[in-house]
Amino acid sequence: MIVPAKIGFIINPIAGMGGSVGLKGSDGVEILQKSRELGAVAQANRRVQEFLSNLSIEKKNLSFVSLPGIMGGTILNQNGFNVELLHSSDLPVETVLFETSPYHTKKAAELMLQSHVKLLIFVGGDGTARNIFEAVGTSLPCMGIPAGVKIHSSVFTTNPKTAAELLEIFLEGGFTLRESEVMDIDEDAFRENRVLSKLYGYLMTPYVPTLFQPSKMASPQTDHEHHNQNRMAEWIIQQMDNSGSEYYYLLGPGTTTRAITNLLQEEKTLLGVDLFYKKKLVAKDLNEQQILEMIADHPTKLVVTPIGAQGFIFGRGNLQLSPKVLTTIGLKNIIIIATKYKISTLPDRKMRIDSRNLDFDRKFTGLHRVLVDYGEMQIVDVV
Repeated sequence: MIVPAKIGFIINPIAGMGGSVGLKGSDGVEILQKSRELGAVAQANRRVQEFLSNLSIEKKNLSFVSLPGIMGGTILNQNGFNVELLHSSDLPVETVLFETSPYHTKKAAELMLQSHVKLLIFVGGDGTARNIFEAVGTSLPCMGIPAGVKIHSSVFTTNPKTAAELLEIFLEGGFTLRESEVMDIDEDAFRENRVLSKLYGYLMTPYVPTLFQPSKMASPQTDHEHHNQNRMAEWIIQQMDNSGSEYYYLLGPGTTTRAITNLLQEEKTLLGVDLFYKKKLVAKDLNEQQILEMIADHPTKLVVTPIGAQGFIFGRGNLQLSPKVLTTIGLKNIIIIATKYKISTLPDRKMRIDSRNLDFDRKFTGLHRVLVDYGEMQIVDVV
């Protein structure tokens, strides 16, 4: 039975804006300004709309507590939900998109805590999760809806639809609580061209294993893992030779794809997408528009690897590989590579997709061939 409860709701309206334009996040005034200049479009409300449209709970049994304007109140009201709006002299009545900051998120979370909400739902990425943690710690159950560029933390549901499922389970009382990791990129390691997630703390989350994503896990720095990566890299390079002058090759983010460029003695943008032709670097760290322009009149293959432990192929850290880009490349030209160790860490040995476009996700789901060693393929289900 559904038990009515006050549900806190906070949107980080700038979450995910840096993704399609090739930036590595949306945190900070300078990054946000650059996102604007590159034509980034706000995405968070699309994720919220997907969440709300999947709610099967009667609206009379839902009572949201939120902020006026774009941090939650407007879209909840537009969808006909009961909303208690919190006001504070520290927060503007109608928050302007590009004036939002971590301060606003933390202040909003503090107000939720004072309002005794039973669950705090927030929409954003790892930076948003860090802000929520700094405000409430483990004193309030929380749940993240993934909308950011970086989503390494285990406080997020796999997508907005599963967030709707989880809210219903929460209101029915069919859950346990656990401390879930708040992770973000270690910036010192990033400056050294290494992708490492750093633990910042824990949020208390209602836990249903099939609905939450695990924390990102870095590839182990072992001889066996490096050998496996190099064997796959050798095979990809052979395909480059076989395709001659016919294909461009786009290499997605990650240490697994970097093994290819190491053997080619070329540079690799660790968190970016780079373009190669005849085994030579043509352009690096491309955003969505640059990719579309460069591959418009040339057949292209894309090499990607899933996020370690999470299994996401698209929608986590590679938003510049948008559905438009992927459709232009063609599904038959997407090459998925993963070491055998990475395959073994996948939830239910399945990969996931959350491209922010439901129609494309439906087309891509199903069984896919995955390169796991030199010329060796495994069939893996993408859900």
